[in-house]
Amino acid sequence: MERKENNGQRPERDNNNKGRRDSRPRRNQDDKDDLTKKLICINRVTKVVKGGRNMRFAACMVVGDEKGNVGFGMGKAKEVPVAIEKAVAAAKRNMSKISTVNTTIPHQVNGKFGRGLVLMMPAEEGTGVIAGGPVRSVLEAVGIKDIRTKSRGTNNPINVVKATIEGLKSLRTIEEVAAMRGKKPSDILG
Repeated sequence: MERKENNGQRPERDNNNKGRRDSRPRRNQDDKDDLTKKLICINRVTKVVKGGRNMRFAACMVVGDEKGNVGFGMGKAKEVPVAIEKAVAAAKRNMSKISTVNTTIPHQVNGKFGRGLVLMMPAEEGTGVIAGGPVRSVLEAVGIKDIRTKSRGTNNPINVVKATIEGLKSLRTIEEVAAMRGKKPSDILG
């Protein structure tokens, strides 16, 4: 193999793209998944350093498939769209399965995170989602159509979302409880 003199410049590469970044199979950035993405909040974060202030943005996102799966994620970046992308990726990694009965939840539950407390109560079909702000976003992402909620304690959207998800994770259907106890659902109901 002969080496050509190129006066200190980069060596020429073949046109078959071997070893280049472009030749690698790309991950599908715009995956056409049927996930519902809800933006909860965007915060501007400032860090004071010797040379001045560094400003970044923190985005909070909830992602769900409206079939009982939901995830929450946060992302920080110098620009808002990049922060949102990072938050969506983090939310997809943190997906959890939520137990539901038809269009509501199986039983009343309290979700708690920090000083945030969210009371969730099952409702009859046709009631709708009676919830405000961040709680509504989470419930719509899960796919719950009929529920009544009350948020108490803090009104910090991040803690309210985390409290809602913690409460939803603790839900159990009668079949799941019967399986854990090694009984039939009819034995538990009495």
